[in-house]
Amino acid sequence: MLPDDVFIVSYPRSGNNWARFLIGNLIRCDEPVSFANLEARVPEIYFHSDRQLRRLPGPRVFKSHEVFDPRYANSIYIVRDPRDVAVSNYHHNLRAGNVQEGVSLDEFVPRFIAADFDSKWGSWRDHVVSWLATRKDQPGFLLVRYEDMKNATADELARIAAFLSERWNRSISSSPEFLKRVIELSSPERMRALEQEQGRRWLGSLTDRNKKSYLAVRAAVAGGWKAVLSASSVAAIESAWGDVMTTVGYELGTAAQIAGQRPTGTGSSLTAQSATTGSSR
Repeated sequence: MLPDDVFIVSYPRSGNNWARFLIGNLIRCDEPVSFANLEARVPEIYFHSDRQLRRLPGPRVFKSHEVFDPRYANSIYIVRDPRDVAVSNYHHNLRAGNVQEGVSLDEFVPRFIAADFDSKWGSWRDHVVSWLATRKDQPGFLLVRYEDMKNATADELARIAAFLSERWNRSISSSPEFLKRVIELSSPERMRALEQEQGRRWLGSLTDRNKKSYLAVRAAVAGGWKAVLSASSVAAIESAWGDVMTTVGYELGTAAQIAGQRPTGTGSSLTAQSATTGSSR
């Protein structure tokens, strides 16, 4: 690792690929990020050899899902509402064949909480706490909420530009005109179109990937869990992780609110085809 290496880190299914596009275009808007050049511009550490990664010129940005690693001197940590993460993980594991067709979202949620499908990373709580307890408010660490990236993209990009400028001792533009262009080049609509066009070649260039399960971007929404998670599933997630959720700004008590709108268990009929929420890995 080089001293100025920057890592985009998140729990799986938290919008990391979208962040790669945003940051890649922020750094070099003259050559927009696509799936044809993504692994050269912002490589994922798991799909390249150490020798390949070492050959990349600096300054460098990498994608990672690691729990706290003291070697990551500069990290942009993406956190997402675990209720949305649960839904996205459900669909991901259905595509991967880790969950049988017919298994309901209500049945999946307890296994998601127990980290049955992401034992390497632990649970959402394990992952978030590992970084916040060691790096929060420290130099070289920037916490970014997925929801803020969705609702105030330009503001969050300006924060990221300032962070990178300080880490690399170089000026990265955050002018409104420039950020507008970066956002356009990184839109979910453009990403979907590029994935349709280039996705097969992109996946074919990688190794050790479950290609059936991989989808770079789905609906890319924040708060979509409200339409599909049952009150019991919401309550289970909030009960398990509520303290950490409030620490990073997610409101609780929503289970009681939606209970009056939808019978408990409504989410159990959710299928991979009918859901509307989810996002990039």
